[in-house]
Parts: sequence; structure tokens; C-alpha cells
Amino acid sequence: MLRLVYRALWWLVALLAVLRLLIRSRRERWYREHIGERFGFGPVRRADDLASLIWVHAVSVGETRAAQPLIEALQQAHPEARILLTHMTPSGRATGVELYGDRISRSYLPYDSPSLVRRFLRAWRPSLGILMETEVWPTLIDECKRADIPLVLTNARMSACSFKRAAKFGNVTREVFGGFTCVLAQTQSDADRLSALGARNVAVLGNLKFDMSAPPELYARGHAWRAAIGDRPVWVAASTREGEEALVLQAFTTLRTRIPEALLILVPRHPQRFNEVAELIDAAAQSYVRRSAWTGRAAGSGIDAAPVLPPDVNVLLGDSMGELSMYYAASDLAFIGGSLLPLGGQNLIEACAAGVPVLIGPHTFNFTQATNDAITEGAALRVSDPAALARGLHELFTYKPRWLAMSAAASAFAAKHRGATAKTVAVLGALLRMQAEEQ
Repeated sequence: MLRLVYRALWWLVALLAVLRLLIRSRRERWYREHIGERFGFGPVRRADDLASLIWVHAVSVGETRAAQPLIEALQQAHPEARILLTHMTPSGRATGVELYGDRISRSYLPYDSPSLVRRFLRAWRPSLGILMETEVWPTLIDECKRADIPLVLTNARMSACSFKRAAKFGNVTREVFGGFTCVLAQTQSDADRLSALGARNVAVLGNLKFDMSAPPELYARGHAWRAAIGDRPVWVAASTREGEEALVLQAFTTLRTRIPEALLILVPRHPQRFNEVAELIDAAAQSYVRRSAWTGRAAGSGIDAAPVLPPDVNVLLGDSMGELSMYYAASDLAFIGGSLLPLGGQNLIEACAAGVPVLIGPHTFNFTQATNDAITEGAALRVSDPAALARGLHELFTYKPRWLAMSAAASAFAAKHRGATAKTVAVLGALLRMQAEEQ
């Protein structure tokens, strides 16, 4: 009965979703593009195209970037195969274009209704499906099983809170998770919860995000920005969420009473909020400049460039996408957003890989293991509220030995946990071989 209700509701949800897309497209035009793909109408593979097709679903920006080392490793291990990357958000799709260009195919994943999913699977005929992290779509899982398409939940995670919610549905949940061919979990805790929910063939392979590597040009640009900023203490508040920027600015105001020359690079997670956050900075009476309005090139560089950042600018608003590594390279410290409010936190691995000490709030249930490991290994510091954030920043800015120790620990932490990609590719390769033998 629950399945029938779920499938019936999807038609109403789909219609409302399209209406929402059209409303959002009034401000951001790309929301009205490729709407047909969300109903399974899109590119269709030629009937004579017999190459294996590996389909990877990455809902938005974070999952798309996390999939990068996996996709590149799959292309290297299986050069004869094609890659299809699907998304749910325009920002995820734009990130896919930025990372891969024309080297892969792309589409939106259709809404989770049987006829739409079947249309999508018939059009693309994937040999293997890979869902990233928490993407569990009951109808999609059912239809892949019916079409004999192996479906793998990769880099899988399951928080304690999500586990409790899912467990309430009993056998229905067990049927859904039991539909995956296998589940490749980030940690043992994730594996235990997923197994308890009915997942089969569960293995712990680690977190693919440790294998992400920023383009060298982003680090180079970040270091150039650091020179253009000048000799000032710099911290970045990365991937902040709604309601959090006001708390970050509160902490920054407190910090500036003790270190008035400090500079904050504030980078909201969602691009549609850039203007809103600019208004919050104004309301906090902080002088700011947008990244889009400042090139960040040092004076005397021999390039037509903006001068060094004026000393009266207190906040640099990071109104750009795909440049977090650059912001980390330009900073001495990093606060990771989504953690001062009960939003589950964001990925701290990228900051650690840049050798930047991390401060993080109390709410990190989406990244529990990585956060706890970073704190235990001395790469990160937990803060409880804006006042504690201001104190932590002041201590690390003023006590160089502690900063040096945390910086070294951050780099070591990121290096220590690499290797999930190679293990994942080995499992996926075995599934591809089995699929080829059965056909």
C-alpha cells in the first residue's frame, strides 16, 4: 500500500516541482532548461551503440565533485565504456560541465515514477548504475532490478537520525535497501546501519572525498590572492547555510575587537543566496567586496589588475562556484558551514587537503566519522557557538605553534585516509565483467 501511495504522490510532486522550477527560473534561467529530461524525455542512445554505459548519479555539486576521482578512474580502467552522469539540480549539472566538458554524457534523473524511470532506462540502456552517498529512490531501485541492471550505492552514508526515520517503515525499507546489488559504505557505522535496513553485500571502502584533488591552477590562484590580500590574518567561512551567516558575522565582529585587521572570506553554499548574504554583511556594518568585482591580482604583477585588497575591506564575499580550493589556499583558517545550526555540516576534507586548520560547529551528523577523526587527529577544532568560534580563531591567529601543528595534522589527516577510489573501481569492474558474461 505504501508503495502505491508513494507512486501516486509522485505525479502530484512532479507537477508541483515543475511549477517550482518555472518560478525559480524567473531569477535563474537554467531552471527552465532540460525539463523534459525530468520526465524521461531526453537523448536516446543509437540502437547500434553497443558500448558498455556506466551511469553515475550525483544529485548536486557536492556529490558531483566527490564523484570526480571515481569517474576519472573508471574512464582509465574502462576506456571502452561510456559514462553518463545524472543530476537533480542545475548547479550539479553545471559542475559536471565544468569538470568533464564533452568527455561524458549528461542528463537530469527523471522523477521517481515507474513510467518515467522505465523511459529513462530504455533510452540509455546502462550496464551498471552507481548512486552516490544517500540517493535512495525506491522506484528507481525497483525498475533497475526488473531490468536486470546492477545498481550500487557508492560512498554510502547513513546518519543515526536518518536511520531512525527509515527504520520506522519496517519491511518496506528493507525491500528498498535490499534492492541494491551491493552497498559500498564510508565507515563501519554507516555499514552497520545500512545492513540493519536490509542492504545486502555491504562493504566498507572509505570516503571517496579523500581522493579528490583540486586543480593546481586553483591553488596557484589562491596563493596569488593571498599575496594580493597582503599581510593580514585571513579566515574563510565555507559553505555557509541560511541563518548561519549572521552567526559567522557575529563571531567576526567579536574577533575584530581584538584583531581589527582580520579578513573574512564568506562563501555561501548556494549561489541564489549571494545577494541575500551581501545584505547581511551590510547590516553587520562590515565593508566588503564581491569576488566577482575583485580580480585579486597583486600590484606590480604586470597584468591589468586590481590593486591589493584595500585595508578598509573587512569581508570578501565569495560569489562564485567551484572555487573553494582557491579560497582555502588564500586563507590561514577555515570554518566549515552547516554546523553552527542543526543542518548536519559540510565536507571538511577539502580544507584539510589544503593544509588549513579547521574549526567546525556542533552539528556534523552528516559527516560524523570524518569530523570526529579530524578532531582526534588534531586537524580540526570543535566550537559550540559564535563566541567559541571567535575565541578559537583568536587563539589560532595569535599562537603560531598551535596553528603550525594543526596545519601539519590537517595535511596528514587528508593523506592518511586516501584510497577508497581504487577499491571502489575494483568492485565495480567485477560487476561489469559479470554483467558482460551474462549478456
